[in-house]
Amino acid sequence: MAHSSKQVINFGAGPAKIPKQVLEQVKDELLDCGCGISVMELSHRSPEFAAINDRAIGLYRELLDVPENYKIILSQGGGTGAFASVALNLMHRGGKADYVLTGVWSSKAAKEASKYLTINHVYPKPEKFNGVPDQSTWKLDPEAAYVYYCDNETVNGVEFSFVPETNGVPLVCDMSSNIMTRKFDVTKFGVVIACAQKNLGPAGITAIIVREDLLGKPSRLCPQVFDYTLLAQENSLLNTPPTFVVYVFSLVLQWVKNRGGLVAMEADSKAKSQLLYEVIRESRGFYSCPVAEDSRSRITVPFCLKAGAEADKQFLKEAQDLGFLQLKGHRLVGGVRAAMYNAITLEEVEILVDFMIKFQERNPQYSV
Repeated sequence: MAHSSKQVINFGAGPAKIPKQVLEQVKDELLDCGCGISVMELSHRSPEFAAINDRAIGLYRELLDVPENYKIILSQGGGTGAFASVALNLMHRGGKADYVLTGVWSSKAAKEASKYLTINHVYPKPEKFNGVPDQSTWKLDPEAAYVYYCDNETVNGVEFSFVPETNGVPLVCDMSSNIMTRKFDVTKFGVVIACAQKNLGPAGITAIIVREDLLGKPSRLCPQVFDYTLLAQENSLLNTPPTFVVYVFSLVLQWVKNRGGLVAMEADSKAKSQLLYEVIRESRGFYSCPVAEDSRSRITVPFCLKAGAEADKQFLKEAQDLGFLQLKGHRLVGGVRAAMYNAITLEEVEILVDFMIKFQERNPQYSV
């Protein structure tokens, strides 16, 4: 499949690609969102923005089939803010929490929460994050305030294939990088957090789903802007939100709905990841993925070349020259990483794997 030298494909892990149709709509509406001014000039107290905010929250509830006994909050502070806000809003349930460490982001979350709670690692922190240990090996504390895990680790390429059983302890999940890519049962969770800049739009908000019975008792240390109870009461309009981000967020959700919702997104995600993993597998070791097969991410795929760092460097240079952007692996891992969020099309992944096959054919010296 021919690849125009002028075309770019953004495989960045975040901020990530936004659907072209959404960007075109933003461009068309940027000067006038329907009331004579730009959405960036619109008061967050206006009825026009209230409608945008309500539409965004309503679509999120509809697409994820969120029950009525859960509140949806659009918070600021990103994932790092949520690492603290989860602890500050749930610590009334006890002074300790269980953390499942499967990569960089769950480790960062545990470190932040340790400022407020005693943290129990449900199994010893591994030297390398390359899979999810079987839950039979975990040691969960029945008195924990909550159990926390990251559903997809973007840096390490580890994704859960199951929802942990916590025997009644509230389950908190960071789904920042795989939200909207597959259906899941919200009722299994106490809190689900998801930063926008991967599958939901531009950076600036974190969508938080929280069960109502967990509200009402935030820590006295909790700042107002992280107080789930206040944010829920004010419909996420406690203070001035990033109005433009909420607007684009609503457009991305409408795009997901128009494309067929989570059923279609899951089918696309499966097709894209299977295609890439098949090329890695068929390369006979030329490319390799360090993650255990039962824990490999459908969304963020790290891989490296057998020949080492120099081969990785050459691969990335040629990829960059062809218009593949942000394929370089995270600084903590190295190698290559392809992030395949919902906005990345199957055709774009086909172009990538075509390049990978031809790069291997052109470079037999890297097979040694």
